[in-house]
Amino acid sequence: MAHVIPYDDSHPWFERVRALARAYPRVTEDDSHGRPTFRVGRVFCVLGNEERRPDGSRVPRPRSLAVRIDPVELPALDADDRFFEPRFWYAHGWRGVDLDPGRVTFEEVAELVDASYRLLAPRGALAELDARG
Repeated sequence: MAHVIPYDDSHPWFERVRALARAYPRVTEDDSHGRPTFRVGRVFCVLGNEERRPDGSRVPRPRSLAVRIDPVELPALDADDRFFEPRFWYAHGWRGVDLDPGRVTFEEVAELVDASYRLLAPRGALAELDARG
């Protein structure tokens, strides 16, 4: 069964995020439920998502990025209205952010991708990354 594409592939940052994520050691890009996902064994970032609302409803966020967040950082991100709880992923420490150049910089996006990769990558991949300098 074909999935509806739940992301906006025309967003100008999507190709930049793809290039950024693919540059890390041992990364593969897969399609999961119609969304681009980037894996280093485990998924470390996803393009396009849905926001989970406390009442159980959901809001499409087709121009977003979801990443795994260090538990220490979650309270700060939860207090920042730019971030949302991505449906299905929120309970596992993930947060999403709309890729809106007026609200978030690409440098912030790159930091989020890097932190998520470092949380989920195996030691060998991290050693390869650190060896690059």
